[in-house]
Amino acid sequence: MARYQLTLSYDGTDFFGSQRQVNPRTVQGELEDALRKLGWTGRSILISGRTDTGVHATGQVVSFDLDWSHTDSDLIRALNASLPADMAVRNARVVDEKFHPRFDATSRRYKYRLFCQPLRDPIRERFAWRVWPELNVDDLAYSAKLFLGTHDFSAFGSPTTPRGTTVRTVIKAEWTRAERDEWQFEVQADAFLYRMVRRLVFVQVAVAQGKLSAEIIARSLAEQVPAGKRSGLSSGLAPAHGLTLVEVTYNESIGQ
Repeated sequence: MARYQLTLSYDGTDFFGSQRQVNPRTVQGELEDALRKLGWTGRSILISGRTDTGVHATGQVVSFDLDWSHTDSDLIRALNASLPADMAVRNARVVDEKFHPRFDATSRRYKYRLFCQPLRDPIRERFAWRVWPELNVDDLAYSAKLFLGTHDFSAFGSPTTPRGTTVRTVIKAEWTRAERDEWQFEVQADAFLYRMVRRLVFVQVAVAQGKLSAEIIARSLAEQVPAGKRSGLSSGLAPAHGLTLVEVTYNESIGQ
């Protein structure tokens, strides 16, 4: 028996999130079904963090204990043969028996894609948010820099546990132009609040469209925002389909 660490990739469009639920189709449920075909008898796999309904991943990390007498490559092939077409195992390795993909993580990195067009584009909109009117590039860059560092992000998300802290440290937050009309927001932090990334994107788009002042963002980060109050921020969220969990990082002695 050994503890395995897997990196998963999935198209979140037809999943009701990553965590197992009673009836809806989830990433965890599909993986556990595939593992049972290999003799896995555990109660639940461990996941680095939840992704909402419609959110994608190229770097989701899970772990489990399995009595497997073949190679890591064989495990990847065996699981992918049983998994549905919208998810796949990218790599597998044996790790320390105490490894936990959530609690041992040192950072998580997300990307959010959007494009600016007045008319809908069904193909692109499967993985990117269509926004209009166009965005002010300088306002995007300025608002992203405001999130860098350690702040109380209570205005931008909910704690992941009832008594959890809302303080997070963001080490990367930047926009890059992928195509003429497409932009990507990359953000990396020690951890994220519930729906935090989607809220950060929504607020920045509002600033770049002239609907919101960047000073409101700065004020919300400087002061802890009481529950139910947003210091002038609207309560919207960027759509889930533009968001992808790209990477979860660990110390080399613990995990990948």
